Amino acid sequence: QVQLRESGGGSVQAGDSLRLSCAASGRALGAFAMGWFRQPPGKEREFVAHISVSGATVQYADSVKGRFTISRDNPLGTMFLQMNSLKSEDTATYYCAANERSQYGSDWQGDYGYWGQGTQVTVSS
Repeated sequence: QVQLRESGGGSVQAGDSLRLSCAASGRALGAFAMGWFRQPPGKEREFVAHISVSGATVQYADSVKGRFTISRDNPLGTMFLQMNSLKSEDTATYYCAANERSQYGSDWQGDYGYWGQGTQVTVSS
């Protein structure tokens, strides 16, 4: 079992940047493909990005492509989400998740067996 903890959320202005972190404990981060998901106010949770075990393969939702960058540091046990050019529609609770079904990751929430508690990102226009 792995425990995940997100950090780095906050309140920013449109156009600003934030860097989210997801720290893993209990098991090595390198055992999992990882993903970021978010839940905007009043909406369903949605896929943001995922990264393979090695970090060589990444995928993004169209809404964040070109603005967000997912990365990982397996020895450090931490995954990151660099968010640039933030928009008001990026306002959401952001969750990191661990996937041991596939080394490449997935955009389907059902493939992720472990989730963090979430970190709030609020973008004001």
